Amino acid sequence: MNRPLDDNIHDLAGEYVLGTLSAQERLDVERRLPHEPDLQAAIDAWEQRLLPLTELAEPVTPSPGLWDRIERNLLELAAPAKALHRQRVRWWDNLSVWRGLAGAGLAASLVLGMTLLTRAPAQPSYLVVLVGPQDKVPGWVVQASNSQEIQLIPLGVFEVPNDKALEFWTKGDDWQGPVSLGLVKPGQSLHVPLDKLPPLQPNQLFELTLEKSTGSPIGKPTGPIQFIGRAVKVI
Repeated sequence: MNRPLDDNIHDLAGEYVLGTLSAQERLDVERRLPHEPDLQAAIDAWEQRLLPLTELAEPVTPSPGLWDRIERNLLELAAPAKALHRQRVRWWDNLSVWRGLAGAGLAASLVLGMTLLTRAPAQPSYLVVLVGPQDKVPGWVVQASNSQEIQLIPLGVFEVPNDKALEFWTKGDDWQGPVSLGLVKPGQSLHVPLDKLPPLQPNQLFELTLEKSTGSPIGKPTGPIQFIGRAVKVI
């Protein structure tokens, strides 16, 4: 098995599903799909893993013109792809899914990132998918839609021994060491203020490690990494 190649396909599929690729890169992926079953399978796996995010937020009524704009932009984006090959409808092109996500910060990141409907905000928005270091299965999502806080969102329940705890860490490329963002309760969301940290940056590292029940005693990770990922700018 060619492990680096497998990792490249896995990462590319994740960026495709999250909508962080450029328009040209998306078209390149779509050209490859009919001829590369491994890439198609990786995209299918990412869709199934991230689809539960649609259930994280209660639906709200959108503004009157929002769905018209979404429909127009989806049609414009779909036109080049239809000329290449016929595709089955994916979950992000289903308006009922977007209605279920409306109003959530994650929905804003995904919708705006994939369809480019609105002007760029003053502050960039970031998204991080934390995956298991070995199986690459997504377990948590870190959403950062403003410069004041981030939200850690679980995609399931992770079992932690009674005498242990999950500790949340982050580290920028130019930082001297990781910074603890606190202890995390399995299966529960966590809001973390960032007013005492430098601004978020692309490729910033986030991870969850297994520590003592009171956290790391030395201010840096000491236990095994349970989930890890890096920040991707989505808008």
